[in-house]
Amino acid sequence: MAQRGTQDLPPSGGYAQVKYRRYLPKRGPSGAVIFAGITAICTYGFYQVARGNLEKKELARENLWSRIHLVPLLTAEADRDLYRRTEAAKAREAEIMKDVDGWKVGESVYNNTKYFNAPSYVIVPEQQKSE
Repeated sequence: MAQRGTQDLPPSGGYAQVKYRRYLPKRGPSGAVIFAGITAICTYGFYQVARGNLEKKELARENLWSRIHLVPLLTAEADRDLYRRTEAAKAREAEIMKDVDGWKVGESVYNNTKYFNAPSYVIVPEQQKSE
């Protein structure tokens, strides 16, 4: 037991120095390197998206113009098909109605003498929306 009135003091020359510093190896890249890497990846991604959008727009334009240039061909083909079907229908009508006196093949049973063929249009949009 310690005596009264005396204080505990360090040994002469002091205590040995406490080693408190930790020597841990660095783990991974620094924050600046990570930030630079993410920025580079995002920049490349946005560049690829922009290129893809331009390609998509060009393909849509090409598709539209190919349709515009095919309309006359398709219209002519539809007209030939309509004529062939009309002539076949007239031939069937002549065969069916051959015994009816006064029947005129191909004549309309309605009082309207106009022939109407629905036109087909290709609408070129001012600005095409991409989906």
